Order: sequence, then C-alpha cells, then structure tokens
Amino acid sequence: MSRSVWRLTIRGDFAAAHALRHYQGKCEALHGHNYLVEMVVEGETLTPDTELVADFSALKKELRAELAAIDHVYLNELPPFDVINPSSENLARYLYARMKERLASMPVRMYSMTVGETPIQSATYMELED
Repeated sequence: MSRSVWRLTIRGDFAAAHALRHYQGKCEALHGHNYLVEMVVEGETLTPDTELVADFSALKKELRAELAAIDHVYLNELPPFDVINPSSENLARYLYARMKERLASMPVRMYSMTVGETPIQSATYMELED
C-alpha cells in the first residue's frame, strides 16, 4: 500500500568563521565561508482550507531565526563547536537538531539538512528509521 508524502525545501545562508582542529592543512587556520543551507521537511497531509503541507513563510521564518544565531560569529567559540569541530557535517547535524525542535509544533518532520561551504560542495545530514 502506498502513501503520499510531500517534501518542502527551504534555502538560506549565513556567514561565519571557523578553524578545523586537527585538519593538518590550510583549513586548520582561521577562515570564513558564506554557508549555503538547504532544509527539507516532509508531511503527509494537506490543510483542508489552503491545501498546503505547511506555510513556506513560517518555515522560512524559523530557519532564518536559527541561522541568525550563527551568522557572523566565530563558530569555534559557540557551543557545541567549542568542543566538536565546526565542519559542514557537524553544522548540518546541529542545524537538523535545532530545526527539528523548532518545527515540533508544525505538521512537518525534518527530512534532511544540507550545509555547503561553497556552491560546489556540501554535507547532508538525515536520520533514517530502522
């Protein structure tokens, strides 16, 4: 039996500095990126009135608020990145968890979070059910 699922994608960006600990290369030195973020959520039902899974405006507002907290900061000084490396992989996992919490009252669930340091490379985090 099949079921319907819609996936909604919201994109954002932020600028921040970081240094990769134990990298043994030029990225171990302090440097910055204009990060690109892509959040994908999914839902199985449409609202009866507007026939939307969720309002894009509400999703954008929540993502922008979360990104504002890490915009123009030195990530290595911000928990948990004062302990773990502020890699794209860890940023994607961090933002996934933060947005999962923020969106808990909405009729969507997190599907994936992608963080790119440049337009040509990114890391995607998702949680798969067994």
